[in-house]
Amino acid sequence: MKKLVLFSVVLVSLQSFSQTVDDVIGKYITAMGGLEKIHSLKSLYIEQVAVMQNGNEVNSKIWKVQDKLMRREINFGMGSATMIVTDKAGWASNPRSGGNFEPMNPEVLKAQQTELECVSPLVDYAAKGSKAELQGEEDVDGKKCYKVKLTTAGAREITYFIDETTYYIDRTSMKGGMGRRPGADPNAETKIDYSDYRKTPEGFVFPYTTTIVGMGASSNIEKIEVNPTLDLAKLSTPSNS
Repeated sequence: MKKLVLFSVVLVSLQSFSQTVDDVIGKYITAMGGLEKIHSLKSLYIEQVAVMQNGNEVNSKIWKVQDKLMRREINFGMGSATMIVTDKAGWASNPRSGGNFEPMNPEVLKAQQTELECVSPLVDYAAKGSKAELQGEEDVDGKKCYKVKLTTAGAREITYFIDETTYYIDRTSMKGGMGRRPGADPNAETKIDYSDYRKTPEGFVFPYTTTIVGMGASSNIEKIEVNPTLDLAKLSTPSNS
């Protein structure tokens, strides 16, 4: 009996060890609907709501055009902020800037351009000049996950924790967060958890809840439209707030 148990443990270990980074990413892509399905996703419109610890609501609207545009408008009751990222440039406005758009510096822009993906930078990563490395396994809130480190062509490092059962992304980790602010600690780590994965009527899979670890509040998708017709020129114009 002991030999049988030992054999089972060794077999499971060998199966885990034999997984390559492309095996793991391939199973993630399959879980998200498959490569053909993902490639058919060209644009997105998302509305999200988060309730902060003080009870305030934060409402977000996001527009994406694959590889070309990400526009995020955030309304937090006492003010609003807008971020526009394209494949060539980026701008941001917030109450401290008087609502005026200011251009992003090249470092922040490079970090933010991973947001031009409608699904994930893991998809077709090699063709985009990125590198991926399987760094073993790690528990995330009691779930066993594969740890995959992606280094983009722009030298942005993102670590993905991919659930070994569902092959969904449970968590991402990035130094400096989604985009470093001037003077911010470049080694500060931001972790984002993803949960409540659902399939849209069109068959696309998305996490409906995202949580910045340590911030407390979760952001929940209230509305999502896949492949809507978007006015790229209008949405990417900084003066259009």
